Amino acid sequence: MKILFAIQGTGNGHLSRARDVYPILAQYGDVDVLISGIQADVDFPYPVKYKYYGLSFIFGKSGGIDLGATAKKLRVGQLLKDIRNFPAEEYDIVVNDFEPISAWACKRKNLPCISLSHQFAVLHPNAPRPDHHDLIGEAILSRYVPVTAGYGFHFKAFGENIFTPVIRKEIRELKPTNEGHYTVYLPAYDDETLIKHLSQFPDATWEVFSKHNKEPKTIGNVRLMKIDNTAFVKSMASAAGVLCGGGFEGPAEAMYLGKKVLVIPMVGQYEQQCNAAGAEAMGATVIKMLDEKNYGTIRNWLDNGKPVVVDYPDITADIVAKLMKAHAPVNGLMAK
Repeated sequence: MKILFAIQGTGNGHLSRARDVYPILAQYGDVDVLISGIQADVDFPYPVKYKYYGLSFIFGKSGGIDLGATAKKLRVGQLLKDIRNFPAEEYDIVVNDFEPISAWACKRKNLPCISLSHQFAVLHPNAPRPDHHDLIGEAILSRYVPVTAGYGFHFKAFGENIFTPVIRKEIRELKPTNEGHYTVYLPAYDDETLIKHLSQFPDATWEVFSKHNKEPKTIGNVRLMKIDNTAFVKSMASAAGVLCGGGFEGPAEAMYLGKKVLVIPMVGQYEQQCNAAGAEAMGATVIKMLDEKNYGTIRNWLDNGKPVVVDYPDITADIVAKLMKAHAPVNGLMAK
């Protein structure tokens, strides 16, 4: 059986999850990998057959998306050409983690495309939503990747085919400790902004993993470190708490490791606003922006924040088996 595994390459969560999903899919047939997008910092340790520029947003410096830089980076003509030319018909099944090129190629040719993603869960009617509903944001999210069926991951399993997060093997094998520092990953803020605000809490040591910094350096109580998966995992496992954006895998892994979690969703990014609502429902602390208005909440989180207790069993193989049983050709149901 020929399987296409299509992965969104904007952000790190999709590729982090895919590292565990790929070897399970490979038990069912020959897997070709497609990655589109330009903003990931995580390596993918398996062969990639298709690598596309795709459709990506560019992180800003003060908490949101840099619309100007995003517009300059758009290659709409190339995107449409890639969709037209992609040979989706060559595959017995297309498994899609929020990747638009393969999804729209399938839609053009009236072929099935099966979602295996967090975004499928975000769109579920029972999924947490921010207080202020964003109709435009929801419309964009629901149309970005058209699929014919789906299986989703969220902080809670709140509906049919909605499951708890994929916690990658390297996280599950860790023995968490508390060395007193706080691990920070806020890619929508530049180093200067992070230093300005985090230095206001001099009794805390902040280990900041920065998309903007190429060489490690320490300024007061803020340690700036370049993006590195091994170092980040080590820092998070030994942290007192984790300060992160409104992604999904980062907060989920921090919760799994028993850390207290402070989430700051990107301004104007609807999916992250939804994720923040879900994290808050789990017991995480959420603020809208990293600014002076929220110093009191940050101070309270540092002094009184509690770990979020979760139960995230390793069920990834069971989910893939369910997907394959429902959607793969009859001769592809049994794993090798």
